[in-house]
Amino acid sequence: MAIKKLRPITPGQRFRLAPVFDDITTSTPEKSLLVSNHHSGGRNSDGRRSMRYIGGGHKRQLRLIDFKRDKYNVPAVVKTIEYDPNRTARIALLNYIDGEKRYIIAPKGLKVGTTVQSGKGIAPEVGNTMYLSDIPLGTLIHNIELKPGKGASMARSAGTYAQLLARDSKYATIKLPSSEMRLVLLTCTATIGTVSNADHMNTVMGKAGRNRWMGVRPRVRGVVMNPVDHPMGGGEGRSSGGQPRSRNGVYSRGLKTRANRKYSDKLIIGKKK
Repeated sequence: MAIKKLRPITPGQRFRLAPVFDDITTSTPEKSLLVSNHHSGGRNSDGRRSMRYIGGGHKRQLRLIDFKRDKYNVPAVVKTIEYDPNRTARIALLNYIDGEKRYIIAPKGLKVGTTVQSGKGIAPEVGNTMYLSDIPLGTLIHNIELKPGKGASMARSAGTYAQLLARDSKYATIKLPSSEMRLVLLTCTATIGTVSNADHMNTVMGKAGRNRWMGVRPRVRGVVMNPVDHPMGGGEGRSSGGQPRSRNGVYSRGLKTRANRKYSDKLIIGKKK
């Protein structure tokens, strides 16, 4: 995928950097893998707004993604590479030889017609899902499980990847996209390669309306509010607002928010920068 600069025939296109969808092979999703998606608009079960700046947006349907890849040693052929409005990465439709169809997050370089597998005794090729005990050291991986059988939970967004650095009797050492070094059980699985659509980070919306299409409403800065509405509000003229903090008074700079005595502390051997 690449980024294109538009000819600014409207003001909203002047600074727009748009994605190029040349890697997409079809615009029609697999109907059996679609489910309806309810949008809350930031409201809770009582109908009261519990999150601000959420609402509107284009209607979407959820694509059911196979994060477990638990059809072991059953070959599947990549039928299509598709756009998913619910995530930044591309998705790929797999046709298994037994007739089942599943979506996966498409790795970079995966082509239509390629055969992929998951399980033991397979080659470490792009798109294959293997146990961390079987993946060669130094391999770039994504879709990493944290608990065996639970499904992938790390390195799933566009362009991300982790690296398998070392192994001992029980754990593998993985360097995550945040540069954090973490221990993960060898019985967990990961997929070979990096996630597709790496140029997503370079896109520029170009206009506020495009954010509204995505369900994001305008965000009001606390410093322009009144003192009754925000700790940083009030003052004569344009005042700085003092120490940056949230609406509830929680400091937004320098305050550590990670819980003390978290269960995963013993598994993190190198903090992120």
